[in-house]
Amino acid sequence: MTNRNVVAPWVRRFLLEHVVAELNLSRHTQASYRDALALFLPFAAKAQRRAVDHLEVEHLSPDIVRAFLAHLEETRRCSVTTRNQRLAAIHSFARFVGARSPEHLQWCAQLAAVPFKKASKGTLPYLDKSEMDAILAAPNRRSHQGIRDHALLLFLYNSGARCDEAARLIVADLDLGTSPAVKILGKGNKVRLCPLWPATANTLRALTDGRDTQDRVFRNRRGAPITRFGIYAMVSRYARQATQGVPSLGAKRVSPHVIRHTTAVHLLRAGVDINTIRAWLGHVSLDTTNVYAEVDLEMKAKALSTCEIPEARATQSWHRQVGLLAFLKELQRAT
Repeated sequence: MTNRNVVAPWVRRFLLEHVVAELNLSRHTQASYRDALALFLPFAAKAQRRAVDHLEVEHLSPDIVRAFLAHLEETRRCSVTTRNQRLAAIHSFARFVGARSPEHLQWCAQLAAVPFKKASKGTLPYLDKSEMDAILAAPNRRSHQGIRDHALLLFLYNSGARCDEAARLIVADLDLGTSPAVKILGKGNKVRLCPLWPATANTLRALTDGRDTQDRVFRNRRGAPITRFGIYAMVSRYARQATQGVPSLGAKRVSPHVIRHTTAVHLLRAGVDINTIRAWLGHVSLDTTNVYAEVDLEMKAKALSTCEIPEARATQSWHRQVGLLAFLKELQRAT
């Protein structure tokens, strides 16, 4: 590197050497870091009135970073979560430069001091049993595409798999013997085993019978591997179709990840312990899985009913309290 102040060589080293070679982050994280810098650097270049390839490290000041974050929220209408994700990528890039260029340590500390914004946590969306059953019944299983769509919906509900995990599933990952299960490659290249219901196993067996073990389980109508975008469109289509029979679905935005949330909540309602659900969904931390215990209104209602005071007992208790107060007042007058 001839000029250690120029940003462009640092960006190349960060994305190719650090993110890919050293950290071996997932391709989604790699794309997230790339996209964050692809948005930030042109914004900084325009603010500094320079070409992108002439930007220097010191030009990426904390004020420029704050202006970029405001641009994300106000102009691009990004959420606070997205804003914080972009800032995390900038922080990571600044730490990379600071660790390899001592003369930029002060600059690194200044950028690291730009704070994340606290985001309000909304309730996780999920479907009731009747709503999920309506979506599962929506595909026309008299057609080949309907059979595939029903199998895919059933697999998503059974396994709680992420959209990308279902798209990358191959026939060899399925064990459809006496104890049917599926091997799922999840985030961070972590592998987990998930049991399959007999109905799911039978549906997948009919779908993959005679196929090569390296074939993708779910393919589109042209025979090519289905993409996560195709899965998203398919789920949305059947959710709209199921709204005719279950109107409550019309008020919900149904996606493959909502089905994943639904799996977790329904497992919790069935009495499955939270640690098993964590392993089922492939969560690293139990704190992530505990969110489902907080959003389930049905379980909260059951908990409330167990400690609810019957109206008659509550009335008797109130009368006893009133009588005791009257007795104390009489006793006070007498003394």
